[in-house]
Amino acid sequence: MMTITKLLFTGAISTLLSINATAQRKDIYAHKIDSIITAPSPTQFNGVVLISQKGKIQYLKSNGYKDFEKKIPLKTDDQFEIMSNSKQVTAVLVLQAAEQGKLDLHTPIKKYLPTLTQTWADTVTIHHLLNHTHGITKLEKSSAFKAGSQFKYGNLSYMMLGEILKNTTGKSFTELAGSLFKKLRMDQTFVYNPKNNQSLVPGYMNENNQFEKVKESFLNDDIAPAAGIISTVQDLAKWDQALFKGKLLSPEFQKLMMTPSTRSQHDVFGKESMGFGYNIRFIKESGLDYFAVTGLGDGFTCLNTYFPSTDTTLIILENQMPENREYWSFKEAAIKNAVLKTITSK
Repeated sequence: MMTITKLLFTGAISTLLSINATAQRKDIYAHKIDSIITAPSPTQFNGVVLISQKGKIQYLKSNGYKDFEKKIPLKTDDQFEIMSNSKQVTAVLVLQAAEQGKLDLHTPIKKYLPTLTQTWADTVTIHHLLNHTHGITKLEKSSAFKAGSQFKYGNLSYMMLGEILKNTTGKSFTELAGSLFKKLRMDQTFVYNPKNNQSLVPGYMNENNQFEKVKESFLNDDIAPAAGIISTVQDLAKWDQALFKGKLLSPEFQKLMMTPSTRSQHDVFGKESMGFGYNIRFIKESGLDYFAVTGLGDGFTCLNTYFPSTDTTLIILENQMPENREYWSFKEAAIKNAVLKTITSK
């Protein structure tokens, strides 16, 4: 009996120590992130930060203004343009259509876009469009390189994927995405529509911490599959749980989504090229493997990272974009590094 009691006592102490250590780590990164988002230099942070672990929110704060002119503060559930984070949704919709046999990832896109006249339409495949190795710069021009030989990021391929989805499913990108968001209970997420954006946070260009509102968004129906989704940090955390827990795709297509097929470099994650797939970055940093997607433009800056080893999601949405490219995603990188340091610390 004494042995059992001793074991139970030891187990309880161990559990308490583990909980205490977790709380201490949480306090450390919370304090660090607080200091990052409130520091005015070298560039001001204006947005919302969410960290969740195992589906539960650990950190959620906003800083700055929804409207600088009227001095309306941002709220943690405000809706932002998520820019290129939108492409990840499009990639999932394409893979779901492939699952259903409505398209093939390795068939030349001429089959799905028959009005194309350039010769590259006979060699470029949906796979090349998904991972930005297509070489297409403009629809009316010859390709810049042989399909599959290089990586060149852009919006055009995902705009084309939106058309392919429409031609193969009979539904618009807005219909397909809307249905997916409803299924995932992403109730505050929708595809941009100029007639339905009353609650949308406006974007601002930032020059030396002077903020000028973007007067007219570049978003429209054509660019929506590349950059046109509006969302909140909470809804994007739901997206991560669905995507990375395999709830959106069959095992076969989940594997395709989660396998790097080319390489790309991004300053937020360092100077080395790392794995890139269907709009997912595969990062190895500080001995840790994790996934990421970034977005920038139209007065917005976005970062979504998922650390599978601890089931941790970090979402950052800002409604400001620095004019000086030296500061593009500057605070996003600093916050990500603070979380990364906490996860990798013993």
